[in-house]
Parts: sequence; structure tokens; C-alpha cells
Amino acid sequence: MSKRKLNRRQNWRIERKQQERADRAERSATLGDEALAGGQLGAEQRGRVIARYGTQADIEGDDQQIHRCHLRMNLGSIVAGDQVIFCAGEETGVIVAREDRSTELRRPDKFGKLRSVAANIDRVIIVIAPYPEPHGGLIDRYLVATENLGAEAVILLNKADMLEDSALAEAMEILLEPYGPLGYQTIRAQGKFGAIEELTRLLAGHTSILVGQSGVGKTTLINALLPDAQQRVSELSPDKQKGRHTTTTARLFDVPGGALIDSPGIREFGLWHMDREDIEQGFREFRERIGQCRFRDCQHQSEPGCALTAAIGSGAIHPARLDSYRRIIASLDQPLQG
Repeated sequence: MSKRKLNRRQNWRIERKQQERADRAERSATLGDEALAGGQLGAEQRGRVIARYGTQADIEGDDQQIHRCHLRMNLGSIVAGDQVIFCAGEETGVIVAREDRSTELRRPDKFGKLRSVAANIDRVIIVIAPYPEPHGGLIDRYLVATENLGAEAVILLNKADMLEDSALAEAMEILLEPYGPLGYQTIRAQGKFGAIEELTRLLAGHTSILVGQSGVGKTTLINALLPDAQQRVSELSPDKQKGRHTTTTARLFDVPGGALIDSPGIREFGLWHMDREDIEQGFREFRERIGQCRFRDCQHQSEPGCALTAAIGSGAIHPARLDSYRRIIASLDQPLQG
């Protein structure tokens, strides 16, 4: 009898339980806070997580200084953007508590484990570029996650100088066509050449995160915004014009009037941890039509009387968006490769 393949959701649940047990074991083995701090601890103060590095994190305190701190036991996940209580040390301090999050961006990794990416963000900036070649499916997945997060989504077309090529310009126009009528703001930038004025205005008053494929120029945008940051960047692989991973951990930067988190690039943004209802609510043009189909259990495929299919004929739903929805739903039950 062949071994039954688990779909991504089942695999994710199993991996989550295993990770929870591993985390408990790791915390139990952690030494006392004072020993980790390597010396006398100062008074408790509030701070914001700049970046997480294994069992340590950089914290920006009320004194505007960056403090390297160990994580105390039973804290749960700590990510860029978290507000924490910590005690500074002579060498290394200790994070003693994490405050409640207003929002949390999470995604499953390639093994199905659900990972926190960033916390307390109110704007998600989805960065695309002519190369590496973008696809609407990835944009839609980020939009679904952002809608469920309750944050605002902005689509940023970087490397806009490449659009002098008419074929690329036409391809980008077709790709972005569905989003303007839905109320999503789209801006352009040329991080490599410093053309980032609109992005600078957009960041003021918000805690934002840059997300997107490896190689779209997220870190280059950071360097253009903050020349002193000088984060390491990589060129696209010459053979396939695909991005190479350079950013390995999400990191928060202070920008004029706001904060910006640079996140590691990805090639796929899975939504396997979400239910069908979450996916449907993530397509804002679907919401008023859900429940209006002829059949109560309509799968929005080829069923007669489907309200979503009918909306394509009236122009209320773009066909590319419905196709994207169907691919996302199909991916929920696909077995993990590996």
C-alpha cells in the first residue's frame, strides 16, 4: 500500500506541532537571563525590535541607542517591528516581555512551517520589477495576506527606467491593469538612480514593509532612501534573470516620519494556512458577491449561476483575478514537494 501524501495544510499542522515542541525544549535549555546578559542589567525600558538574529535581537531603546539583547524564555516569536520591554546590559541585555501586536504578517516557509515576518505594520509595499519577471499570482497572494491583515497595500513598480523598452512597458501595463479600478495605489521608482520621491512621501506616518521577489530591488530602495545604511545587494543571475537572496532577516529602518522594514526576498508566497473564506475575503471585489451564487456550495469554477463568473461578463471582476483566485484555492490541497 503506497504511503498517503499529505497536502500542504496537513503538513503545515504537523510541522507546527513539531516546531512548538522544539521551541519548548529550546527554551527549557536556555540559561538564566543574568548569565546570558554577561553582567549587570539596567532598569526595564521600552524598545522596538530592529532585527532578530537567532536567540538575540537588536533593540532600539527610548535612548535612541541600539542594544543587542538575548531573548528571555517563553517570549514567543520576536520579529522586526515588535514593541518589547528589555533590560540593557554591559555587553548584552535581555528582552523580558513582548507587548501585544496590532498586526502580524505571517507566511509558511517551504516546509510548511508558519513564520512571523514582521509586526505592527500598517502598510505593505509590494515591490515588482520588469526583471525578475513578475506575475499577478504573487501580487494577488500578497494582497490577500494584506487584506486579512487589515493593512493598506501599495504596489511599487521598481526599475522603472527599464520601461523604455516598449515590450516591457506593455507587459507591465497588462499585469497592473486589474488593480487601479480596485483602489490599489501603484507607484513607480528607480532605486538604483535615486528616483524615489513618491516612495519617500508614502512612508511618512506609517510603519511599512517592503515585500516581493528576490532581485526586485528592495534593498537598493533602502540604500537610496538611507545612503548611510548601505545594505548589501546582489545582481540578478545572468542566465535566468532571477534574484539572488541577499537580505537574510527582516530589518527595520527609521525613515523621515515613519519606519520601513526590509524583508528577505522570496520566489513563492504561500497561503496554505488560510481557509477558503479568508482567500475570498482577500479579493475585495468578491466580497459583496459571495453567497449570491445559485448553489450554496459553489466552487466558482464552471457551476451555472456563479455570481463571480457572471461578474466577469459585466466587467466587475477582471478574469485574471478570478483565475488567480482559482490557482490559490487549488494550491491549498497540493502536497508539498520534497
